[in-house]
Amino acid sequence: MARLGLTGDVMLGRLVDERQQRRPVGAVWGDVLDRLTALDGLLVNLECCLSTRGEPWTRTERAFHFRADPDWAVPALQRAGVDCCALANNHVLDFEEPALLDTLGYLDEGGIARTGAGRTREDAFEPAVFAVDGCTVAVVSLTDNTPEYAAGDRSPGTAYVEIDRENERTRAAVTDALARARARDPDLVVASLHWGPNMVEAPPRRFRAFARWLVDAGVDVIHGHSAHVFQGVEVYDGRPICYDTGDFVDDYAVGDLRKDRSFLFELTVTDDGALSHLRLHPTEIYDFSVHEARADVAEWSRQRMRRLSEPFDTAFDRDGDALRVALGG
Repeated sequence: MARLGLTGDVMLGRLVDERQQRRPVGAVWGDVLDRLTALDGLLVNLECCLSTRGEPWTRTERAFHFRADPDWAVPALQRAGVDCCALANNHVLDFEEPALLDTLGYLDEGGIARTGAGRTREDAFEPAVFAVDGCTVAVVSLTDNTPEYAAGDRSPGTAYVEIDRENERTRAAVTDALARARARDPDLVVASLHWGPNMVEAPPRRFRAFARWLVDAGVDVIHGHSAHVFQGVEVYDGRPICYDTGDFVDDYAVGDLRKDRSFLFELTVTDDGALSHLRLHPTEIYDFSVHEARADVAEWSRQRMRRLSEPFDTAFDRDGDALRVALGG
């Protein structure tokens, strides 16, 4: 059995970056660190750039700009055992092209796979491939956020698409990216999607249609993020669709929808490459670190996840402090 962890937004900039200048490199992972390092693989959405260079993006209005010092951030990612960073999001170009290029270079030098942003459009759509205890995983990272950050034929940026399965340009781009992923002969294909607006509790109908189209096209796992709050989980044709995995670590204001509460999503794959089950372990953010959720917080998150997953007919079992759903296929 191999265990692949998936997390929502990992934003290491701003106040997290300031705090990490004065504490050990692994402190940002709090008491979740042992759980992370016990996994066989880990995929995160990196919601910032890794650089000390560049100027804040001003070509269009931006409320926030996120970057982390790579001197501590790269070792911290390595310390947690991060195998791959999804970069198709609305913050990877916050400090213009120099910071994006630094991010790509530091991840490459650190031996951390990356996908979803690149030096050109072709590079941005190139799948990442990494091994998880003998299982080969290919990841395609896409976003519908911030079209001005989209990569061009000769310019750095993100793998931008419209989330519409009927859109011809989207179909062509996604079909090509998936074909490149399958050419690497993976055991598992993951689509990591930074889609939709902030603070939305449920995916729109077109997101459900898009996710199911991806599964029909051969994707095994949908790893969604962007809303800053977790959404429900659907199991379609034996494949998990995690519509939004919420926030894993950041410095954001909490708000009524509790951006500080989410899960570590843990996928178990059998020795022959089949999906077994998905386990959701409750987490919470405080002191600019991620932590195992306290008992009352864990219960709140479990109840909310059950409620949000009801429209998808997803039935969870309890597994210790976690939720568990069987998969198949």
